[in-house]
Amino acid sequence: MAISMSELKKGLKIEMEGIPYKITEYQHVKPGKGAAFVRCKIKSFLNGKVIEKTFHAGDKCETPDLQQKTMQYLYDDGEMLQFMDTESYEQIGLTYDQVGDAEKWIIDGMNVEMMFYNGKAITVEPPMTVELKIVDTPPNFKGDSQGGKKPATLESGAVVQVPFHLVEDDIIKCDTRTGEYLEKVK
Repeated sequence: MAISMSELKKGLKIEMEGIPYKITEYQHVKPGKGAAFVRCKIKSFLNGKVIEKTFHAGDKCETPDLQQKTMQYLYDDGEMLQFMDTESYEQIGLTYDQVGDAEKWIIDGMNVEMMFYNGKAITVEPPMTVELKIVDTPPNFKGDSQGGKKPATLESGAVVQVPFHLVEDDIIKCDTRTGEYLEKVK
């Protein structure tokens, strides 16, 4: 199925010249003279490279043949991240480049969505929100403002900005798409 310029948006998966991409940045440009166009940054699912692409009215791209399967993250063997199919118990390894930014949101035993392109595993997507424990954050000091933020390192390795009242061992919920703190888990 062809996708036209007007249907493009951030997060959309497209295929160009036989390579699946994900739109990471999107900007609709309407110059004073001439026709409007869309400027995008697209990331290849196959090698992780990000390129800039301009789409003009009438340009079309295809929907890639992607399948998703729930997999469980097992461990990092030093060269690849290992995942297990929760139904067949088959193990699949992905390189750090294939996993990309998702690596900082996943911990042992977490279920993720693995993406397959033409039957081959190419990347994983963590859940939209994750609950992780704070393992390192600066202490609170009297007089810290109520609306301020401080950095906190989570058990997965991600660093997020959190309110001052949170301390180590607190469990928080984060949005994996934006990398933002959402709330403290009771």
